[in-house]
Amino acid sequence: MPVIQAPHEINMEDLYVDLAAVCDLPVFLKCESFNFAGSVKLKAAREMVLAAERDGSLTPGSVIVESSSGNLGIALSMIAASRGYGFLCVTDSRCNPASRRQMQSFGAQVLTISRPDRTRGLLGARMDYVQRLVAYDPRYVWLNQYTNPHNWSAHYRTTAPAIAAQFPALDVLFVGAGTTGTLMGCARWFWEHRRSVTVVAVDSVGSVTFGGPPARRLIPGLGAGVRPPLLDTGLVDDVVLVEERETIETCRTMARRGFLFGGSTGTVVSGARRWLAARPGGERLTAVAIAPDQGDRYLDSVYDPEWVAEHYAPLEGDGEPPVPPVPAQRLVAGVG
Repeated sequence: MPVIQAPHEINMEDLYVDLAAVCDLPVFLKCESFNFAGSVKLKAAREMVLAAERDGSLTPGSVIVESSSGNLGIALSMIAASRGYGFLCVTDSRCNPASRRQMQSFGAQVLTISRPDRTRGLLGARMDYVQRLVAYDPRYVWLNQYTNPHNWSAHYRTTAPAIAAQFPALDVLFVGAGTTGTLMGCARWFWEHRRSVTVVAVDSVGSVTFGGPPARRLIPGLGAGVRPPLLDTGLVDDVVLVEERETIETCRTMARRGFLFGGSTGTVVSGARRWLAARPGGERLTAVAIAPDQGDRYLDSVYDPEWVAEHYAPLEGDGEPPVPPVPAQRLVAGVG
């Protein structure tokens, strides 16, 4: 049996959901949330912290600071607590309340930026704040997930080869684009080791990552208001953009089959459906999509009908009365 001494030492690499049985989509969904941080961001957080310790950037008394919309902040707050560092997460209003509470439970401080930069949005404002903080106080160490090569190398070393081992006949891989760490690590590995695999990036409408115009985005995780420095478009074969309403609908569809996935996962699955639907009829492909997180952190947003109705047009089924329970006497009468 596995015995661990630190929360970052375990991550399940080989769990996949066959979406053909869940939402009639011929894709295997790689679940990256079965670790103590609850998301794929544990891998990047672990690599960046350990590298900073090796090069002497992190020393006793250091306070880690990072800009995050939630998942990386949770992973770093967990690791910081385990290894004796302070942690400050600089986030914005899109961060889920549950994510903020979880970080605070680990002893982290959470600072919410509410005023966006005029041209670079909330992400730009978050990054500016972190830069000013580390320049002012040397105790703070910014790992900088947006430029840190250990962000993508974590997935080059683990995620991509794990997928390749499970699917030797893989045709296409769908990866969400946030900081593009997961995307770049996987794309670079398959480019070098199995070039026949098509790597499709999935992004949110309103993100500027692949050159689209900026627009309002409310679901944290994927997308960016500043083009990610880690991104190398030459390693990406195709890009699919997904509207947030479609993300929510896909999350709801999977939840009705018992799978509560997060908003980032809903976007990736939506993008995979859209891309596969555009392929020639009858073409059979072995496809894998990466699911970054589960849905427990989205109960106040994606899975809340009132939140959805406030920000989007009502979805089908919202506001309908619940199915009445079966009277107890009918249940008893049917026994035997």
